Amino acid sequence: MSRLGTWRPTTVADRLDRMESLASIRQLPYRYALALDSRDMDSLVELFVPDVRVGRDERGREALKRWFTETMRGPKTSVHFVGNHIVDFDDADRAHGVVYCRDELERPESGHWEVGMLQYWDTYVRVDGEWCFQRRRFHRWYIVDALSRPRHGAGVNEGGDGLTTHQLPEAFETWGRFWEGADR
Repeated sequence: MSRLGTWRPTTVADRLDRMESLASIRQLPYRYALALDSRDMDSLVELFVPDVRVGRDERGREALKRWFTETMRGPKTSVHFVGNHIVDFDDADRAHGVVYCRDELERPESGHWEVGMLQYWDTYVRVDGEWCFQRRRFHRWYIVDALSRPRHGAGVNEGGDGLTTHQLPEAFETWGRFWEGADR
């Protein structure tokens, strides 16, 4: 077994493909975090295989979109920061990996801002030339109330540093549509 899994490419073309595949696979968690935090459910579900399993009884991206839409109506704001990402190739078109993530969730109903650490245990598969999540399982170390609760917009465009920015998450084009119900 190499540091990239049990599959060992033998040709230069296979080795190049594995390098390109590794770059593509590593984009998946980053794009997942951005889509989740911006509530871009269409982009989020496109990261998964077309026949993704959702719970015990449903399959497909539309079912996954319904599930994520309902789930992400709980926290008002989320921030997912992707860290370590280990990828092991099983063969040229299948891989698995572990992704570390720090997440923060705003819970307006309780007045809490939660901070947590988790891992995603992923399986990846290439479908029609594109790498996708086949499955994501998450395992959490902890999630606790932050000692200092940031308020919406805290520190944004305050002070005299001359820098201005757009408020997140409202700056995401998909954010308003999600909360208006257009992404249902």
